[in-house]
This record gives sequence, structure tokens and C-alpha cells, in this order.
Amino acid sequence: MNRPATPRYGLRDRLVDTGLFLFAAAFGVLTAAERLGASSLAGPQWLFNLDQVIGVLGCAALWLRRRRPVELALVLVALSAFSEMVAGAMLVALFTVAVHRPPRTTVAVFVLSLLAGVAFVVLRPDPDESPLLLFLLGVAIQSAVVGWGLFIHHRRRLVLSLRDRAVRAETEARLRVEQAQHHAREEIAREMHDVLGHRLSLLSVHAGALEYNPDAPAEDIARAAKVIRESAHQALQDLREVIGVLRAPVGELPQPTFADVHQLVAESSSAGMRVDLRDELTGTVPDQAGRTAYRIVQEALTNARKHAPGAEVRIHVAGEPEQGLAIEVRNTAPTATPMPDAGAGQGLIGLAERVALAGGRLEYGPTAAGGWRLSAWLPWPT
Repeated sequence: MNRPATPRYGLRDRLVDTGLFLFAAAFGVLTAAERLGASSLAGPQWLFNLDQVIGVLGCAALWLRRRRPVELALVLVALSAFSEMVAGAMLVALFTVAVHRPPRTTVAVFVLSLLAGVAFVVLRPDPDESPLLLFLLGVAIQSAVVGWGLFIHHRRRLVLSLRDRAVRAETEARLRVEQAQHHAREEIAREMHDVLGHRLSLLSVHAGALEYNPDAPAEDIARAAKVIRESAHQALQDLREVIGVLRAPVGELPQPTFADVHQLVAESSSAGMRVDLRDELTGTVPDQAGRTAYRIVQEALTNARKHAPGAEVRIHVAGEPEQGLAIEVRNTAPTATPMPDAGAGQGLIGLAERVALAGGRLEYGPTAAGGWRLSAWLPWPT
């Protein structure tokens, strides 16, 4: 069975407690000395002796002020209604309540202390002083003590609020970093799919040609082997670049531009695909739109190799600033059997996300002639 933890106070807290105890004790001693030095006591001797005992007990009870501040304050306020020497301990208790408890509780205890002050000037009148003057003096002292305690209370709350805000800001910053890392992983995954999918589909096409046509002329076999070797080498280079970005503390993935679309078409043509590119652009395509356009063409060519071998592919790119960039890729019906395990359309899903992030639109689907059409529009700011 776990026991509740006992509060531990540091050296600073102990010094504060000692200082407040000495203040209350000194207040009582000075009051007693003043009464002894006066010509006559304000009341009988037994009441004076009782007042001293209550003052001592009140000062001793201050060592409990941190554990039960409100209860201690209520007891000392009640005793202050007829005991003069407990006033110092009562002020310390009021200060403790103001520091450690909500303002509403502090105000309630403060009002009770004012009522106790009224009772004191009625029960223990001083023949040498005006009751009203004594009451106003007590109100001034108690108000100052409570006001000081409330100031410390609000200051501590402000510090805690700032500390909590700093912790929340740190947590939010950590979450933003984690979110950025998540987005970076998604981006890297898309890049690996686009880059390696394109390269590996080229390898598959040429390897399949060698498998189904083993009696091909030596020149064709050598040419296909060269393409396979170059594609494999390029795939390894692309993979090294992606892994290099993952290992580097800071960096970005190498990104293609629209100018690389012509090289992409040339690679597909060298792999035996029939690809026709029609470029009707006015101006230089911005980097973001160019990268997205490259990925659109790349994904379309990869899918054509996988799902429509032997088909003819037509690529039409047109656009100008403020009008947008339009890309359309069409392929005819396949003339051979598609590759096994050609995929489940994950590339098109990722491509749609990429186009949406760029602020564009993407449409795709089969044509009436048995082929496939992919169309996209991207914004082209000035």
C-alpha cells in the first residue's frame, strides 16, 4: 500500500517560516512590553496572562500554516477578537491564505478578520486611544498584508502560466517536427515509388524481351543487355541519392524539372516503346509545376509499360503563364500480355495527392477504344 508523499520543503521555505515566526513572536513581545510599561492594563491581570498564553500558542501554531492555512487562519482570527498578542500570528496566517489559496477564499477570511477587529475594539477598549482609530489602524495593516499576499499569489500564477506556456510551446514544436518528419517520409516514399518504379519497369521490359525471344540477333541481345545494365546502374544511383538524403541531417531530395521530360521520353523510346511528345508551351515552366508534370508523365509511362505493353503513347503538354499547364497522356490498347503483379493503382493514388498539393486537378480512366487516358491541370503563376 502506497503512503501519500510528505511535502518536502527546501532551505528557502524553512528560512521564510522562521522569519514569519520571529515576526509574530516579536509582535507579541512588543505588545506585551507596551502593556507592561503602561500605567494600567486594559483589563484584569488574568486576562493579560491568558493573552500571553494565546499569543505563544498562536506563534507555535504557525509551523502548521503550510498544511492547513485556512483552518489556522480561522482559528487565529477568532482568537484575535479578544486576544491582542495573537495579532502577529493572525497577520501571518492571513498572508499565508492570500499566497496559497484562491482570492475568493482570501476575501472571505479577510472579511472575518475585519469583523474580529470590530469585536476586539468593543470587547477590549483602550482608555487612551479612540476605538475608531484602533479599528482603522487594524484595517490598514490587515489590508496591506493581504494585498502583499495577493500580489505574490498572482505573480506565482503568472510564472506558472508562463512555464506551462513554454512547456506547451516545446510540445507543439516537437509535434511539428514529428509531423514534418512524417511528411518527409511520405515524400521519400513517393519519390522511391516514382523513381524506382520507372527504372524497374524498364528492366522488366527488356528482360521479358530476352526471355520470350532467346533466338534474337546478337546485336538486339547486346543492345537489350546494355539498356538493362544502364537502367540497373541508374536505379542504384537513384536509390543511393534517396538513402543519402535519409542519412544526411539536412537536405532535400534531388528533384527533376520539366526539361527532364524529354530525357524521360527518350529512355522509354530506347526501351522499345512508341512514345510521341507534343510540346506547346509558351514560357518557362515554374519549378514546382515542372516537377509535378515530370512525375505525371513518368507515372503514365510506367503504367503503360506495365499494363499496356506494345501500346502507342501520346503525350500532349500545353500551357502559358496565368492560364495553367495542361498535360494529357493517352495510350492505345495493349498488343501483348500485361506484366504479372502490375500493381494495384497505388501510384495513381500518390500522384493524385501530389497534384492536389500543387493546387491542380487529375483525371484518369479507360477510353472507349480500350486504351487509357490520364489528364492533369496545374496552376502556372506569373
